[in-house]
Amino acid sequence: QVRLVESGGGSVQPGGSLRLSCTGSGYTADNCMGWFRRTPGKEREGVAAIYAGGALTDYADSVRGRFTISQDNANNTLYLQMNSLKSDDTGMYYCAVSGISYCWQDWAQGRQFNYWGQGTQVTVSS
Repeated sequence: QVRLVESGGGSVQPGGSLRLSCTGSGYTADNCMGWFRRTPGKEREGVAAIYAGGALTDYADSVRGRFTISQDNANNTLYLQMNSLKSDDTGMYYCAVSGISYCWQDWAQGRQFNYWGQGTQVTVSS
């Protein structure tokens, strides 16, 4: 049984940084994994994805250059380093794991992900 637990959310001022963690068990670390967010008034958005044991990554245009996804296979942990945070980044962030070894081109739609964490809240406000 796959279990995912996010942590690291909180409140930060614009321009600040946060690092989210997702600790899990019961899944294959080489499979496609991702971070998603749900912001007020918007659809769920794929933020970043990683697969091939961390060798390949992809990002939403809205976070490219500011966020970095990475994984620590030894500790079954997925990370999202978020820098230069903006108020638009406010939302609930979820990690997700796919049962597939690679990320689809439309991974950001979320359809290929089978397992989801409970989410961690990120608030960016002055």
